[in-house]
Amino acid sequence: MAVKLLPLFLLLGLLCPSWAKKQTCLTSASSCDECIQSGPECAWCTAPHSHIRCHSVRGLQRAGCRKSHVYNPQGTVQVVKNDSSTEPADAKTLFLQPQVLSLRLRPGVSQSFPLIFTMLTDQPVSELTMDTSNVPAGVNITFGSATIGNPLVVQVNVEAALCPSKSNHSNQNRTGPWSVHITPRGYSQSVKLEITLECQCDCTRNREENSPACSGQGALVCGRCECYEPYIGQLCQRNIDSFSSPNEDVCRSGPNAPVCSGRGQCVGGFCECVMRANPEERYSGQYCECSNFDCSYSNNRICGGHGKCECGQCICENDWTGEDCACSLETASCMATNQQLCNGKGMCLCGICQCEPMYRGPTCEKCPFC
Repeated sequence: MAVKLLPLFLLLGLLCPSWAKKQTCLTSASSCDECIQSGPECAWCTAPHSHIRCHSVRGLQRAGCRKSHVYNPQGTVQVVKNDSSTEPADAKTLFLQPQVLSLRLRPGVSQSFPLIFTMLTDQPVSELTMDTSNVPAGVNITFGSATIGNPLVVQVNVEAALCPSKSNHSNQNRTGPWSVHITPRGYSQSVKLEITLECQCDCTRNREENSPACSGQGALVCGRCECYEPYIGQLCQRNIDSFSSPNEDVCRSGPNAPVCSGRGQCVGGFCECVMRANPEERYSGQYCECSNFDCSYSNNRICGGHGKCECGQCICENDWTGEDCACSLETASCMATNQQLCNGKGMCLCGICQCEPMYRGPTCEKCPFC
């Protein structure tokens, strides 16, 4: 297809619009792949025995997942070939840089790079053509911020909307790589883009079979146990064949712990948690040890109305922190007229200025005794 390059910018939408809205992370995701596909803000905790796996980066870190255990791919752009020679490749004397790029796209996260078109004569570059025959539905490519002159610099942005569905039985590769060529009309040279979608987690390739973290009875994959039959449980510590006769000990978190944490019944070697009168409140976990309502309150709202209660701990929304998510990280309310936080005479804590002695007021700008 042919696309004209306008003097200042050009927007070209191909096949599908970009990620339309912010998605909510699938906190119940059973795998890393399922988690990162649930939204561009979603990350996976690879730490063994973590009680929270899928959340935003900030949410995972607040839940105790170390930065080194947070898997959050953002995609990459790598220049594969960038010949700097100015000798023309054909009689039309056009030179392109770079010549080949490799793009790994996380759906919902755009990647951008500049293309440089140099004419060795006074003939201007006026049009581009793009070969998109192998690009799957859902890829969006735009041109923008073109500089006028010679050389001509064009900013290219590439974004994938969604990972292709597994139910798609077409012969097309689901995640690539695919090749796209950007070619100036009337010239033989082109820029090649090799595009691959990041729909699978790299950590899935590093299976640790018979992992000690899985009681030697399962494989550790991205920090989570995949148990061998007939073993089950978070740590693959249970043999389902041993449940022929009831044994409540398997429903205890420790030798002297109450059965199912006192919040459920042991049925066939598994804890069945009791139902709460409020259907929004529930117990969960292997031993019913978690709840989504037993968290700190602020202003008569659980987690201050700015977070979720997961396993008795508040997971705060962005821009909120604290045990009860009642502390705002917003600093606009602390900005003084001189554009300094708390007039430089105090500290902004939870959106409120804590002024130094002598200074008063919401932004520490009053000093009646100075």
